[in-house]
Amino acid sequence: MKSSDTDTAMRLDKWLWAARFFKTRSLAQKHIELGRVRVNGDKVKNSKNIGTGDIIDLTLNSLPYKIKVLALNHQRRPAPEARQLYQEDMKTAELREQQKLLDQAGRSSAAYPDGRPTKRDRRQIDKVKRGDW
Repeated sequence: MKSSDTDTAMRLDKWLWAARFFKTRSLAQKHIELGRVRVNGDKVKNSKNIGTGDIIDLTLNSLPYKIKVLALNHQRRPAPEARQLYQEDMKTAELREQQKLLDQAGRSSAAYPDGRPTKRDRRQIDKVKRGDW
């Protein structure tokens, strides 16, 4: 690459790692290969060069992200600096928060919200079912 290209373009997997969406570049590469990352609506490869102004659609932990690239940084920096590399779409952020709330509500109405019953709990449940209490 030319020195002028390094300021205007960067590999997608490296940018996702530098922007702290993934802990390692290999995790970013795996998500890209699985088709969970799209750039400007197109499925891409790890080596895809992105620039400022590109729109990245990302599915992370079954939650949607829509990100506009504002800047490129070739080094992984602290989280406050990493947040300055992108701007998130507000509609997608609201949708993600709604999905999180629905997931939490679904877990609270489960049969055992605190986990599986212990052996002692199971004995008490059996006593109640038999009517021995």
